[in-house]
Parts: sequence; C-alpha cells; structure tokens
Amino acid sequence: MAARQPGTLTPAGQRLLDTASTLFYRHGIRAVGVDAIAEAAGTTKKTLYDRFGSKDALVALYLGRRFERWRAFVAAYLDEHAPDPGPGRVLAVYDALAEWQRDAERGCAFVNAFAEIGGTEHPGVAVIRAEKETIRALYVRLVAEAGVPEAAATEVGLRLALLHEGALVTMTAGGQPDALTHARAAAADLLAAALS
Repeated sequence: MAARQPGTLTPAGQRLLDTASTLFYRHGIRAVGVDAIAEAAGTTKKTLYDRFGSKDALVALYLGRRFERWRAFVAAYLDEHAPDPGPGRVLAVYDALAEWQRDAERGCAFVNAFAEIGGTEHPGVAVIRAEKETIRALYVRLVAEAGVPEAAATEVGLRLALLHEGALVTMTAGGQPDALTHARAAAADLLAAALS
C-alpha cells in the first residue's frame, strides 16, 4: 500500500507520523523499529503498515513533512524580519536557521538521515536532496534579488549555502555552538565583496 499524504491521515496515522518523527530525530532512523513507533503511538504495527505501507515510506514522509515545515518557517521568518530585498534578507536566513535549531540538539535531520540511508534506493534520499537543493536555490534567488550580478549570483549563492550547511554540522558534530554566528559573518563579508 502506498503511503498516504499527511493531509489525508487518520488520527491514528497522524499519531504514528508525529511519534515516528520525534523518535527518528532523537534516536536515528535505523535505531527505531516499527514496534517501538506503534507502541509509543498507542497503535499496532498493522495500523502503521496499513497507513504507510512500509517503514521506508514513513521515513520519507517524516523527512518530507520536516522539509515543508522548514520551508514555511524560513519564508515566514524572512517576511517578518527582512521583508525587503537586500543583504539583510540574505543574512536573515542564517538568523532563521539559528532560531530553528535552538532546540534541535541533534542538528540537521537531513544530514543525520543521509548518514543512515545515503547511497541506497531509500525514498527518503530524494527528499534529502530536494531539501539541500532548495537551500541552494533560496540563497541564489535572494542573492540575485539583493543586487549581485547574475553572472556571480549562482556562485555566491552556492558559497552561502555551503556556509549554511557547514555551520549546521560544525554546531553539532564539531561541538562549536557559535558556528552559525561565524557563518553569518563570513556570509556578510562574501556578500559585501560581491556587491562592491
């Protein structure tokens, strides 16, 4: 059975997805079995398979829902804190990321998931790649809107995305909690140079 979309989930399906999302993020995808998810959600394994078809489909749905929440969060953050095009709007992505990561003790869910399922045919890999591409595209678009010439906007946007991703890993795996502050400062320098 194919996985249902989040909007069509029954209450039991929603509980399963919410529970799985928490457990996958806290403990890892491979460490959490369907028995543990069903038990914590107060349902059965049969209900899980009826609603999602497989654990892999549930993982992909977890990642997809997290991706959509992040995308909505950053869009709302930019609209509220930096509505006008310019360097401030570009740098506000780092501020949004800092806010998003405030209670995310394990760092980037997508990096964590890729460490477990990368290099396989797992359906979650496509979601991870889409999230990373969306981050790159967001920076490229914002950089162009800020006035960086078109010929340089793609390269500058890519470098800003690399700072973003590197800071996420450095915060957690590198044990450097102020990595985003440093990434934001480097991004400001890069933008200033590109706009001069």
